[in-house]
Amino acid sequence: MSTARIAVPPRRRRIRYPGTGPLAGAFALVLLAALFLVPVYVMVMAALKPPVQADAVHMWELPKSIDFSGIEQAWEKLSPNVRNSLLMVLPATVVSSLVGALNGFVLAKLPFRGSKALFAAMLLGMFIPYQVILVPLVRFLQSVGMYGTLQGLILVHIIYGIPITTLIFRNYFSQLPHEIVEAARVDGCSNAAIFLRVMLPLALPGFVVCGIFQFTNIWNDFLFGITVVPDPTQQPVTVALNNLAGNFSVQWNSVMAGALLAALPTALVYILLGRFFVRGLTAGSVK
Repeated sequence: MSTARIAVPPRRRRIRYPGTGPLAGAFALVLLAALFLVPVYVMVMAALKPPVQADAVHMWELPKSIDFSGIEQAWEKLSPNVRNSLLMVLPATVVSSLVGALNGFVLAKLPFRGSKALFAAMLLGMFIPYQVILVPLVRFLQSVGMYGTLQGLILVHIIYGIPITTLIFRNYFSQLPHEIVEAARVDGCSNAAIFLRVMLPLALPGFVVCGIFQFTNIWNDFLFGITVVPDPTQQPVTVALNNLAGNFSVQWNSVMAGALLAALPTALVYILLGRFFVRGLTAGSVK
């Protein structure tokens, strides 16, 4: 009785190319982090120096003595504009996220005839350059009496945030099982009750993503802020930061301190909610 010998294919050796190991990846990450932190280093060093040491030549050097005069001057000049930015970004972020959640729920769970075309037309607004609509935007705000006001700027950011928030929530809700909606209808819930009692509690990851995205975009906006609100006392902090530099001389310690103050809120948002941002982007991707 002969036994057949089964041929075992030879095991392939894994070829490791030079520079692809974990040390190379760690070195690349450290290098990229260092390049990213160079502007932060320059801003911090210049903000902690007196005006004499914070020039373009000595900006890279460590401060010989810590001086907070630049931070004090920047806060004194920019604190009203920081308040304007907070009054603008908070309601604009919340309202645009809520409208996007409602749109996403309707498009994902309550489709109607022409909903796909409407969704495509809504997304088209994301690709229209802001410069194209500045003139009709200003005329519209003037016609409704909201030009030059912070409320008009809030309205602009709400409208321009609806396409991206709708896209995020539509993709998120479409991954949720439709049986949830059917079970709620069996229990006697209306569409409004399904949205408020069922979908909104499940949409917390989507709100985190929209909140971070909208907060960052609205806070860093410059074009709408300087176009819609020409009054310097009502302008957001990004526009006021541009006006912080003088016409003939620049106090770099004050300017760099102002840049740090303007960047601090978005940095805190990413530090505190960054891990939830990644979870929100991937939530619902796998059923």
